[in-house]
Amino acid sequence: MSETEFDVVVIGGGPGGYVAAIRATQLGMKTALVEREHLGGICLNWGCIPTKALLRTSEVHHILQHLDEFGMSAKDISFDIGKIVKRSRNVAKQLNQGVAHLLKKNKVTVFDGSGGLAGQGTVAITTPNGKKQDVKAKHIIVATGARARTLPGLEPDGKRIWTYREAMVPEEMPKSLLVVGSGAIGMEFASFYSDLGADVTIVEVMDRILPVEDAEISDLARKSFEAQGMTIHTGAKVNGLKAVSDDVAADLEIDGKAQTVKFDRAILAVGIVGNVEDIGIENTSIVVDKAHVVVNEWLETGEKGVFAIGDLVGPPWLAHKASHEGVICVEHITGLETHPLDTSNIPGCTYCRPQIASVGLTEASAIEQGYDVKVGRFPFMANGKAIALGDPEGQVKTVFDAKTGELLGAHMIGPEVTEMIQGYTVARTSEATEAELMHTVFPHPTLSEAMHEAALDSYGRVIHF
Repeated sequence: MSETEFDVVVIGGGPGGYVAAIRATQLGMKTALVEREHLGGICLNWGCIPTKALLRTSEVHHILQHLDEFGMSAKDISFDIGKIVKRSRNVAKQLNQGVAHLLKKNKVTVFDGSGGLAGQGTVAITTPNGKKQDVKAKHIIVATGARARTLPGLEPDGKRIWTYREAMVPEEMPKSLLVVGSGAIGMEFASFYSDLGADVTIVEVMDRILPVEDAEISDLARKSFEAQGMTIHTGAKVNGLKAVSDDVAADLEIDGKAQTVKFDRAILAVGIVGNVEDIGIENTSIVVDKAHVVVNEWLETGEKGVFAIGDLVGPPWLAHKASHEGVICVEHITGLETHPLDTSNIPGCTYCRPQIASVGLTEASAIEQGYDVKVGRFPFMANGKAIALGDPEGQVKTVFDAKTGELLGAHMIGPEVTEMIQGYTVARTSEATEAELMHTVFPHPTLSEAMHEAALDSYGRVIHF
């Protein structure tokens, strides 16, 4: 092959694209990757990673405000928002460079520029300086990701009305903040700014916050956030946002009543739309539904030889889902035995305070699907490690099929639950039943013991509560 001919060309270097490219080279295929902006994509550069760096800072700040509970004291505690942002950006930069190293190590050819479909087996690349080049590939994987969704009347201006990008690099701390939307992105930013002292108001059009989570977990989260001082309006609307002077005037509809409230800043967190524009799909057989590309179980589009993965395709729109799709896609291309992705086994995590994590069916959805369920709960206030950490808020909830013992779902709110949910994810993936979970020996003292006790509680065998 020439330097412009490849077995696989991947368009987009996010967590789906770069993983697909690396896996393709591992399987012996000559591979190229086209990225127009940042290796690692939105997740690494403007999403998952830098937000966790910010949240770590706000967590430390929260602990410093409660040192007396640990028998300690400190004076004149303060923070520098510029340094907080700089640390977050440096974390992203370090990992961005790490992705570049991994691609080089695995001999992936990287093209800097925008890529698009240009006829069967052809990708047209436009470099940042406008130079154009075509490359050929037997297989093309489109992984162009997604961007923040905007609504009429709620357009960001980058100064007072923010998307997630501006919210990650504030030049100063707002005294008051409106968060529009209470999904994972909205609640993480609400948690960060609230813990650093901002007066945070959340408006959610659905009847509860974190609407994809189990209703019981959503209720516990709301009580926690309100106890922290946040104002939460559910079943409410933001009909318009207007930047005036140094404020944002928000036209709110709460309990059917219209009112205008001013905030220092507003964050829009109302979902995402796929980056389907300017990638050459208009003259192909690729189907787009609601701004996302339609694919089959092997990530094949309607165009022969063209695949799509990650946020560009269906939910859940998560980095770890994108990476796994990249692997499935490439292994299918090479004929390696693989399995379609079971999205019900993909864990979801929200890194606010308290953390929230889940996998599988909620209690309500399990009942709606006709299951006879056994539900167990275990509160962290009965867990020795949580008490020792000074963080006993929250609980673990399990939902089992009463007939088969299948773990239908698990839902957690509390300390480090985003690290623990993988235990239940492994159980679901390996098709473990309540018996395997009950007979597993969990180490003591750990937070994970609450997982064991919740499973026991589902069958009336809980020990420590």
